[in-house]
Amino acid sequence: MGSQLIIASRGSRLALWQSEWVANRLRQIHPALRVEIRTIKTTGDKLAQSSLTKIAGKGVFTKELEEALVAKSADIAVHSLKDLPTVLPEELYLAAVPSREDPLDALVVGKDGSAKSIFELHNGARVGTSSTRRSAQLRYHRPDFEVVELRGNVETRLRKVDEGIMDAIILACAGLIRLGLGDRITERISPDMMLPAAGQGALAIESRADDDRVRRLLEPMVDENASLEVSAERRVLAGLGGGCATPIAVFARAESSRRVLRIDGLVSDTAGTRVVRDSVVGASDNWQGAADQLVERLRGLGALDLLEHES
Repeated sequence: MGSQLIIASRGSRLALWQSEWVANRLRQIHPALRVEIRTIKTTGDKLAQSSLTKIAGKGVFTKELEEALVAKSADIAVHSLKDLPTVLPEELYLAAVPSREDPLDALVVGKDGSAKSIFELHNGARVGTSSTRRSAQLRYHRPDFEVVELRGNVETRLRKVDEGIMDAIILACAGLIRLGLGDRITERISPDMMLPAAGQGALAIESRADDDRVRRLLEPMVDENASLEVSAERRVLAGLGGGCATPIAVFARAESSRRVLRIDGLVSDTAGTRVVRDSVVGASDNWQGAADQLVERLRGLGALDLLEHES
């Protein structure tokens, strides 16, 4: 095997943390391997102040990293898995999903705030989020909220709640924990109230499909439970085929001791007034069948009407 591996990464603090985590794991597994991180600015980074619903397109945070892989200027790319489109370029594949961090959403209130949960926030609270999935579920449970679109890196978002510009914000637990900011989580929002995005909390390591050397290097990093969960989640997402602005949530939990997989799915309109939700429990070794069954159930409840209306 060659002695060097180049990682393509976005340049945000969180993206670099994720790439450094992968690099360090690889160095531990393969002590002779020299690992280098190469930062690349993506379309989503260049349009950091634009509305995500307006710039939404397949791969706004991944396209340039994938181009580096195809051009062979990098060997792997590290992504937040929820940013990775369900259909990858023909030359590339999802090479590894390492162990998954907390997949749930987090409520963060200002340091002087007294509310400890979404339901304790006052009527008309101003709540920031960049996600149509989160905003729709927020509006469904708390239609009195003023839900405000929030862009910028984690530190910028936290500053807005600390300065009182927002009463609260919703972020991913995983990002806060990885940055050492887990103490800022006011509430880990139960999936009964807010289902996370497909792949949330997981990292995706993408590589060229024909690169057997990299495939062998990454094999020890694969986490079987995390891979099973995100594969099921992404299959549901692909089966629903919603537009990028459509609020779709999917959450799979593998119970390895019982060889059981539970998958919850939700589709909503952006206003949070029409929501369809269902779940299935199936055998882990038939996760494709369980995912397909959930897609059919959601379609039967009217998900297609919502998808066509919102896309």
